[in-house]
Amino acid sequence: MKKNYLLATLAFCIVCIACSSDDFTDTVSEENLVETTTDLTPTTNSISTGTKVMMQAFYWDVPAGGTWWNTVSTKVQDWNNAGIDAIWLPPISKAQNGPFSMGYDPFDYFDFGEYNQMGSTETRFGSRQELESLIQNAHQQNLAVIADIVINHNSGGDLESNTYTGTDTYTDFNPASGKFYRSATDFHPNDTHSNDTGIFGGYPDMCHNKSYVQDWLYKQSYSVAQYYKDTLGIDGWRFDYVKGYEPWVVNAWTNEVGGFAVGEYWDANVDLLNNWTNDAQASAFDFACYYRMKDAFDGNDLTKLQENMLWKRNPMRAVTFVSNHDTNEIYNGKMLAYAYILTHEGYPCVFYQDYEEWLDKSKLNNLIWIHNNKAGGSTDILHVDQDEYIARRNGSPGLVVYLNNSDSWQERWIQTNWYGSQIKDYTGNSNWEPYTQSNGWVKIQSPPNSYSIWSTK
Repeated sequence: MKKNYLLATLAFCIVCIACSSDDFTDTVSEENLVETTTDLTPTTNSISTGTKVMMQAFYWDVPAGGTWWNTVSTKVQDWNNAGIDAIWLPPISKAQNGPFSMGYDPFDYFDFGEYNQMGSTETRFGSRQELESLIQNAHQQNLAVIADIVINHNSGGDLESNTYTGTDTYTDFNPASGKFYRSATDFHPNDTHSNDTGIFGGYPDMCHNKSYVQDWLYKQSYSVAQYYKDTLGIDGWRFDYVKGYEPWVVNAWTNEVGGFAVGEYWDANVDLLNNWTNDAQASAFDFACYYRMKDAFDGNDLTKLQENMLWKRNPMRAVTFVSNHDTNEIYNGKMLAYAYILTHEGYPCVFYQDYEEWLDKSKLNNLIWIHNNKAGGSTDILHVDQDEYIARRNGSPGLVVYLNNSDSWQERWIQTNWYGSQIKDYTGNSNWEPYTQSNGWVKIQSPPNSYSIWSTK
């Protein structure tokens, strides 16, 4: 889902969310930080993603005035150095609310800030030239670019007589780009069927069973998907409000053009999330994990972290997150939540404002480094109660994460996969550097309302 603005005379406030890839090489300093990479080979839109960390490179109501693409472009080198492998951009094409829109009310899928329509030439985020410069810059930094795709609904069409409703509807789309004209027959209801799985906010609801719609969205060489990939250099897709259409649409899209794909299936029910990923053959944002973390950290009950989540059911299809442009409900223990997703399975996504404005960037960079260098293999929960949570990643070298939601230091003896080895806390929150016993047992500690993450030296 997403927030947005409506048609010219209406004011709807719209509320609104695969993984195999090539890893990149990090150089690590003594202080567990990623050193600046100086010898990068420019890359094309063949960049893969999914093994490191995604950055959601926007938030709701980023500054208007066409400056955002340039702002993000100044960040990508630092993000690459920190261990980010992909950036997720907001919808890149012109929307009905023109210079004020966050893009979730799409009008012209081929206007990236070059046609004077809907009240502006540039989008809220900038010009086409600035967008292309950002994509090129991201690729030079080995960052994949994920485009936000809104194909459930459209906005900004002119009134026309609609034979399927017997009324006039805003379904006559005449984009200045001259591409993907739409009319009443391309929306619900029409001569094919009256509706699909979800109508959003009163907008014209696109009919994905129409061959014309399929051709323009992904099937033909002139389609949205092909153009975004081949001409702009987009590497992957974040599908908005996928409850509004059948999962075969996402599957068909990626079968035609490939690329990483993640859907915003906003639901805490892990069975529904898992079913959608299997049907769509795409990843999904792990809302089950998000709501269990909210229960755990804001509800002060870490036993909630034992409950089922998509990353536990299908880790290769789970994109985990702590907050995003639509929902930011984990207030207490947000750093503990990041310590959780950046040490567990799934593909973690970091939110721009958390990283750039609200939280300690050095601590997040440390967690990203730990994720990219230590967090491999399956996960076993070693201990959990209301205040403490300890889990082990079983890869090589693997790690042990200790979350402490109490107001005092805590200690536990735990079983590791390291035998007679010296370990340390890679967060620096504990200065212990104990040796594990010959059977793998060792005592570790964690500071109050914080965390420690242990691995071999």
